[in-house]
Amino acid sequence: MCRKADLPSRLCAACGRPFAWRKRWARVWAEVRYCSERCRRAKGRGKMPAATGTS
Repeated sequence: MCRKADLPSRLCAACGRPFAWRKRWARVWAEVRYCSERCRRAKGRGKMPAATGTS
Protein backbone atom coordinates (compact mmCIF):
# COMPACT_ATOMS: atom_id res chain seq x y z
CA MET A 1 0.00 0.00 0.00
CA CYS A 2 1.29 3.48 -0.86
CA ARG A 3 1.64 6.21 1.67
CA LYS A 4 0.06 9.54 0.79
CA ALA A 5 3.44 11.27 1.15
CA ASP A 6 4.79 9.11 -1.69
CA LEU A 7 2.07 10.15 -4.16
CA PRO A 8 2.58 13.00 -6.66
CA SER A 9 1.05 16.34 -5.78
CA ARG A 10 0.51 19.79 -7.30
CA LEU A 11 -0.95 23.19 -6.44
CA CYS A 12 -4.58 24.06 -7.11
CA ALA A 13 -5.01 26.75 -9.78
CA ALA A 14 -7.87 28.41 -7.86
CA CYS A 15 -6.90 28.35 -4.18
CA GLY A 16 -3.17 27.63 -4.35
CA ARG A 17 -3.28 24.77 -1.87
CA PRO A 18 -1.38 21.53 -2.52
CA PHE A 19 -3.40 18.41 -3.32
CA ALA A 20 -2.35 14.81 -3.88
CA TRP A 21 -3.01 12.31 -6.64
CA ARG A 22 -6.24 10.32 -6.38
CA LYS A 23 -6.94 6.94 -7.93
CA ARG A 24 -9.93 8.26 -9.88
CA TRP A 25 -7.57 10.80 -11.55
CA ALA A 26 -5.17 8.08 -12.75
CA ARG A 27 -6.05 8.44 -16.45
CA VAL A 28 -6.33 12.24 -16.49
CA TRP A 29 -3.70 13.37 -13.94
CA ALA A 30 -1.96 15.52 -16.55
CA GLU A 31 -5.17 17.53 -17.03
CA VAL A 32 -6.20 17.93 -13.35
CA ARG A 33 -5.79 21.56 -12.23
CA TYR A 34 -8.19 21.99 -9.31
CA CYS A 35 -8.30 20.28 -5.92
CA SER A 36 -12.10 20.16 -5.71
CA GLU A 37 -15.33 20.79 -7.54
CA ARG A 38 -15.75 24.04 -5.60
CA CYS A 39 -12.40 25.36 -6.87
CA ARG A 40 -13.22 24.28 -10.42
CA ARG A 41 -16.47 26.27 -10.31
CA ALA A 42 -14.74 29.32 -8.79
CA LYS A 43 -11.99 29.39 -11.44
CA GLY A 44 -13.35 32.51 -13.20
CA ARG A 45 -13.73 34.55 -10.03
CA GLY A 46 -10.04 34.85 -9.12
CA LYS A 47 -8.87 33.93 -5.65
CA MET A 48 -11.41 32.34 -3.36
CA PRO A 49 -12.18 34.35 -0.22
CA ALA A 50 -10.78 32.97 3.03
CA ALA A 51 -13.31 31.32 5.30
CA THR A 52 -13.80 33.09 8.61
CA GLY A 53 -14.63 31.26 11.80
CA THR A 54 -16.49 34.15 13.43
CA SER A 55 -20.16 34.92 12.90
